[in-house]
Amino acid sequence: MPLLVFTDLDGTLLSHSDYQWKQAAPALRRLADIGAGVVMASSKTGAEIASLRAEMGLQHWPAILENGAGLLEAYAEAPSDCSDYAQLRAGLSNISAPLRARFLGFGDMNEAQVSEATGLSHSDARLAKQRAFSEPVIWSGTLEEKEDFLAELAKLRIFARDGGRFMTLSLGATKADQMADLMRNYAPRHTIALGDAPNDVEMLEKADLGIIIANPHRAPLPELKGESAGRIIRTTLSGPEGWNAAILAQLTRLNL
Repeated sequence: MPLLVFTDLDGTLLSHSDYQWKQAAPALRRLADIGAGVVMASSKTGAEIASLRAEMGLQHWPAILENGAGLLEAYAEAPSDCSDYAQLRAGLSNISAPLRARFLGFGDMNEAQVSEATGLSHSDARLAKQRAFSEPVIWSGTLEEKEDFLAELAKLRIFARDGGRFMTLSLGATKADQMADLMRNYAPRHTIALGDAPNDVEMLEKADLGIIIANPHRAPLPELKGESAGRIIRTTLSGPEGWNAAILAQLTRLNL
């Protein structure tokens, strides 16, 4: 395999505002032409990714689900085992009452509330609630309360990752963990990772080349390890337009 691409979705391959990806279609076609793999790596659920992956013609590649907490094999539909999610929700019930009042998870919201919080349609919000491994939460407390919250999570062995819109809670495993396994399985000559948020940093740093996609809707990531040496670069264009330009430029650089 000449190249394996790992890509975040919201704010990266998908537009932050309307979740569209069509501006990245030329680069996706070029990747298909050279036999490169494209692995989605997102906080989205299996139900969301299975639909989107088929729409993009990427169903023959695995996908990293729910911020790395799970993996969707090629051609698979949404996971049916939700025991991890049930265990996670049970753990969150042990958070002290003052801190529990400071966050709202998808499991606390109905379909209409998830739609309002995300900008998704009601049908897409329904898919976003079909969680198997992790819980996105909206935090409304102070920074000091957040530190206390993270300390309580650690005692419960629940891990937190800040993303583009939400903090995602899980029982472990990251995008980079799943990425490492897939790199061993496929043994590509080159790897590229693209993302825009803190939960993408480990993935960006693990690839041969990390590409930070500009996102004017959030504070930019701080300078990352390897950036000064050119192993991690940044785009000026945002979303799928930036994704498309960056991938085409790297394919030219790699003579692919």
